[in-house]
Amino acid sequence: MAPVTKLGSERFDWVVIGGGSGGMASARRAASYGKKVALVESTPVLGGTCVNVGCVPKKIMWYAADIADRLKHAAGYGQAVTPPKFDWDSFKPRRDAYIQRLNGIYERNLEKEQVEYHSGWAELVDANTVRVSPSADEQPYELHADKILIATGGQPIIPDIPGAELGINSDGFFALTTQPRRVAVVGAGYIAVEIAGVFNALGTETHLLIRHEKVLRTFDPSIQDVLTSWMEHTGVNIHKNSSVKRIEGTLNGPLTVHLGDGTSLEVDTVLWAVGREPSIKNLGLEKVGVSTGPQGIIVDEWQTTSVPNITAVGDVSGKALLTPVAIAAGRRLANRLFGPEKFKQDKLSYDNIPTVVFSHPTVGTIGLTEPEAIEKYGAENIKIYKSNFRAMYFAMLPEEEKEPTMYKLICAGPEEKVVGLHIIGLGSDEVTQGFGVAIKMGATKKDFDECVAIHPTSAEELVTLR
Repeated sequence: MAPVTKLGSERFDWVVIGGGSGGMASARRAASYGKKVALVESTPVLGGTCVNVGCVPKKIMWYAADIADRLKHAAGYGQAVTPPKFDWDSFKPRRDAYIQRLNGIYERNLEKEQVEYHSGWAELVDANTVRVSPSADEQPYELHADKILIATGGQPIIPDIPGAELGINSDGFFALTTQPRRVAVVGAGYIAVEIAGVFNALGTETHLLIRHEKVLRTFDPSIQDVLTSWMEHTGVNIHKNSSVKRIEGTLNGPLTVHLGDGTSLEVDTVLWAVGREPSIKNLGLEKVGVSTGPQGIIVDEWQTTSVPNITAVGDVSGKALLTPVAIAAGRRLANRLFGPEKFKQDKLSYDNIPTVVFSHPTVGTIGLTEPEAIEKYGAENIKIYKSNFRAMYFAMLPEEEKEPTMYKLICAGPEEKVVGLHIIGLGSDEVTQGFGVAIKMGATKKDFDECVAIHPTSAEELVTLR
């Protein structure tokens, strides 16, 4: 379905600004209830960050890196395998072709649900009107709606330092046509960790520049300790307590990164992964009275902004910046506004959201970190269950190739309710989803203990911790 060139309706029940995960999910759900829905997307493709320059192509690159690691392990299992060499130049077009197929699926889904798809920049005129500006040679037009959803997502931050423009951001990572020989990734969050891990596993000399001692500083300290150490062990050059003061060089030549301690390093590519900001500029928010803050559009527990019939979901509202969160919030919002009576109190709970970091090895986390649990319940009211081991997969490999696994449960109160789960190790990404259901249901340590273990697996450790 190509974007429409003329209006199919004079007025809509729901106009959605943004064709990413949250916007698409909410638009389609509202349309499924028979509502007239229009969706406006400013870029040439649907799917937003996740599909085009985020979760999906990132996971494909992670698979490529993971396979490179596994091929190195083949000899331990009696397989004679030639040392792998990754062909970035031929892989990228095939990855891009997969993403383009997904873009087409998104368009067809809108058509199937009878959502009008408009291509252009959307700006609020008033609380019930959205002006759409298509390409430069086309005239703007207006969409009138009973209710409006803003789901414009976020974008990577580039720091304000001399030469910063010589670097790329996470979007630029997916535009690289050739694998850099040397790269400096600046940042310690999950995006920095994931991209650095891919580069390193695929053979790029990788430098990770972090401001403090450990990566993933918002995660549980046990996760920070294990992952930081293992990344260094596998060859990532972590520059701790470092800051970038300036970058010198040319776009197509070597770059010199000058650090705060007076040292420097030469690389071919600098990648900024120092955070993201909400995409709220030039939307007309101030004109209609939509309140914003440092994290983006301010919403209440029902995703409602300061203007009652205007709502916002996803990264633009600064709450739990994850694709499944935006999808869940968008669908629940449409359920409440347009669905049957049973959904009139439907809203997303932002507690105990499971999330995964596609590092090497992967990380899974749900709920409170140990410091957060102590602050909330008091140290005397929590109990920690923790185990460090190596997955059985590594039994036949040399010691230096055995990835660490760490499983940790944080329990609170006399009933030992599980308020935090933090795991790192082979398969943690898949393990986390199932335990997320249990924790969301309020599981206790006793509930975990009463589940019979599946043997031999790593996950069984979570139901046998003592």
